[in-house]
Amino acid sequence: MKIARKNINGIITTVSVVIMLFLIMATSCGRKKTEVIGAVGDRKQIARLHANEITTIISDSGITRYRISAPVWDIFDKAEPSYWEFPEGIHLERFDLDLNVDANIHSNYAKYFDKQELWELRGEVDATNLEGERFETERLYWDQKKERIHSDTIVKVTDVSGAIMYGDDFVSNQSLSKYSFKNGRGSIAVKEDEEEK
Repeated sequence: MKIARKNINGIITTVSVVIMLFLIMATSCGRKKTEVIGAVGDRKQIARLHANEITTIISDSGITRYRISAPVWDIFDKAEPSYWEFPEGIHLERFDLDLNVDANIHSNYAKYFDKQELWELRGEVDATNLEGERFETERLYWDQKKERIHSDTIVKVTDVSGAIMYGDDFVSNQSLSKYSFKNGRGSIAVKEDEEEK
């Protein structure tokens, strides 16, 4: 009995090897030459993730804090420093603890440095705070760690009455409710009384 099992195991092994060799020869015959492509040159310049038409929610300690919408989102995790890029613009909303939007920002281009928690927004940056004040500029930086927004370009602020102010060296809290700037100038909307007393 032991001899018969040994012969059967040997036959199965031989048949398996023959089948494998046959499959290798059959698949390699008529196969075109494999094209060899170059290896990735610099991994720091290639996005690990590329996504189109995204909307994402970001939470902190289980609390929803931000909603981001963008046509294109690339993550460069090997770059120094690592960053997210939104080359076709972004719409970002920040939520307070009661899930009310306390700030929203649009821009034509955005970059987020994830380790530093720093946003750089460029190109027709347009933001509105809870009071309805509108902020327009060409470049805006948002430091999430310091809870601070600032700009090194001219910022136009339009309040709900229509008054317009311009200023340089803009600095604000992250909800755009308390802000200051230098070299302020602008116009103030004044309501005219319909009846003179």
